[in-house]
Amino acid sequence: MENKTYGFNSELTLDPFVIPPGGRYPIFFLGVMIYIFSIFCNLTLLTLIILKRNLHKPMYFILFSLPLNDLIGISAMLPKVLSDIVMETNKVYYPLCVLQAFLLHMYGGGILFILAAMSFDRYIAICMPLRYSSIMTPWVVICIISLVWGLDFVLIVSLFSLQTRLPRCKSVIMNVFCENPSLLKLTCGNTRVNNIIGLFNTAVMQAVSVSVQVFSYVKILITCVVSRRSEAKMKAVNTCIAQLVILIIFEIVGTFTILSHRLKNVSADLQKIMGMLIFLVPPLLNPIVYGMYTREIRSTLLRLLKSREPV
Repeated sequence: MENKTYGFNSELTLDPFVIPPGGRYPIFFLGVMIYIFSIFCNLTLLTLIILKRNLHKPMYFILFSLPLNDLIGISAMLPKVLSDIVMETNKVYYPLCVLQAFLLHMYGGGILFILAAMSFDRYIAICMPLRYSSIMTPWVVICIISLVWGLDFVLIVSLFSLQTRLPRCKSVIMNVFCENPSLLKLTCGNTRVNNIIGLFNTAVMQAVSVSVQVFSYVKILITCVVSRRSEAKMKAVNTCIAQLVILIIFEIVGTFTILSHRLKNVSADLQKIMGMLIFLVPPLLNPIVYGMYTREIRSTLLRLLKSREPV
């Protein structure tokens, strides 16, 4: 352990990928293409929701938070990683490192809360269709969106406020980007409180998200089974399948990320790549999934392309 204590504006060193000769620029350009495609898809979805009146509904106002959250996640991580690959700097100032970690954790918690809010909206729409308009009023939608972002913000702020109070005796981040566990390993103080709060915040996020989604989808499933109208069943399937696919993608990627850090035979570079996937795959696939499985978004986009009218 280093004896030196590092100040707030000190420079940290990131642990870079081991890239073979000639592979640096192909990897960089591949990453740039992934980033541009993800930005384009998510901005397209945001623009459609903002400008198309047929999408000005509670479901899509809540959905608006998903591509916005995806843009935060991929933009907080990928540009810095790509610049380090091509410039071979691997340096970051501590405040920027904390900011990156904060945004990445906001993104992770945001997905869980947004999916919970979207599943609750589908529960009201499918199980209480006649009361949907009276329940999901503009004020209620604003409260739901505010709760999603507010609860996420409070939990992450509480975690990082404890992080910055500890003195740091190391300057090397054992990853290609900054996140809370790596920052915690730089400290030379007692991290027991940080670990407890971190576990508590994770438990709250998972408990709220999972309980709301399980309740909503079980109720929806029951409604589908007891309903005699095949139209109602098809509506339920079409409106929920996109959210379920996004949830499955997030959980699968998250599981692989966790397993990569638990298995002893996994190389350090593979662990870093698996850690990046949770910030790459959902932002890349979420808008495509919604475009494919949500008829109203798909038809709106197709009409726009056929008419060639300005968005």
